[in-house]
Amino acid sequence: MLQVRFGRKEQNCAGVARRNFLQVGGLGVGGLTLSRLLASRAAAASPSAAKETCVVWLWLNGGPTHIETFDPKMTAPAEYRSVTGEVKTLLPGVTLGGNFERLAKQTDKMAFVRSFRIPSSSHNVGAFWVNTGYAPRNRPSLGSITSRVRGPNHPRTGMPTYVQMGRIGFNDDAPTIPGPAWLGKAYAPFAPSGPARENMKLATKVTQLEDRRSLLANLDQLRRETDASGVIEGIDGFNQQALNLILGKAPQAFDLGKEDPAIVSRYGDGLGASMLTARRLCEAGCGFVAVSLQGWDMHGNVKGGMNGRGPQVDRAVSAFVEDIYQRGLDKKILLVVSGEFGRTPRINKNGGRDHWGPLSTLALSGGGLQVGRVVGESSAKAEVPKTGLVTPQDLMATVFHVLGIAPETYFHDPSGRPIPMLGDGQPIPDVV
Repeated sequence: MLQVRFGRKEQNCAGVARRNFLQVGGLGVGGLTLSRLLASRAAAASPSAAKETCVVWLWLNGGPTHIETFDPKMTAPAEYRSVTGEVKTLLPGVTLGGNFERLAKQTDKMAFVRSFRIPSSSHNVGAFWVNTGYAPRNRPSLGSITSRVRGPNHPRTGMPTYVQMGRIGFNDDAPTIPGPAWLGKAYAPFAPSGPARENMKLATKVTQLEDRRSLLANLDQLRRETDASGVIEGIDGFNQQALNLILGKAPQAFDLGKEDPAIVSRYGDGLGASMLTARRLCEAGCGFVAVSLQGWDMHGNVKGGMNGRGPQVDRAVSAFVEDIYQRGLDKKILLVVSGEFGRTPRINKNGGRDHWGPLSTLALSGGGLQVGRVVGESSAKAEVPKTGLVTPQDLMATVFHVLGIAPETYFHDPSGRPIPMLGDGQPIPDVV
């Protein structure tokens, strides 16, 4: 167990040792303490980027159909057009797939890219391209690059710079695709569902407390006492950061019990709860949050699959978009919705769509970008981009622009070679 102790050992009226005792779950790395972990991560950190912006990347794992999501093509022959129909939006002449009625009311705050091409129709290869801007496999992900540029933890709140909720990719490649590659494990994503999340939870002898209210009261008293006594100012910087991580904004950001119940209800459970958590993490200093929803590999019965997955995305994303604009966070937070490729334009014999990299799903919101528009145009049967080609490198350059990462940024690989993070990509001109 990790223990943070300071001050004299005393007893309070609840029988809890008041040696100002805090305890969190063991990190399981040979007794590595949280403060030492933060110190080791910060040792490799670069100066923070100028912007304190954040990317929330909604990853639709398995390859979402671009037709039934944001390019329904109802004028195409029946075997190509959206099997879920279409809904009109706030944008004249622009429709979305039939499952996105709520999102249709937020289209003035979104940009839909209908010319996004990925150089592969293979799950993991496509995922590498979109997450890193390059073919597999030894390239750091966008989230890890953000962590390397800004430092793995926010300097004030202790919030991890890069957080991942849900799997990206398949099989053995899944941990690698969103990972740091040779940048090092310090820049890997923080997974709130894993053991690391437990290390942010306080553990006291709850049996000695009457109830949860007593526990909260004791924590509040501890905060007041440490602030009043100046103890926090007296401990070294990384012990202070560790204490801030435990007592500060980071754990609270993961706790939806701290959120307005009406907002929680608007987002809903499941994906909605993850998206709401993502917004809260950004507010607490996170720089990149990857949220993944499984179940998009719809080789059969794409209509049934979309009727199951589409409404989840519709509710969660529409709530998120409305929320960040209402809160004035639309210049701070960029939402990206994508997957590893699109689906074949022609429906197959099983009523599904197969893998298709030449045209793929991509939508953006916030980030200070120009929204309320469609970027590019697909061909008549939604097979390939017709105008305004956008590549993974262009998406990467757009994310760099929002995060304030210089396009010429490079890092040295293990052999000492300077490796540029961005290649020939340019920010998407219709939105920047």
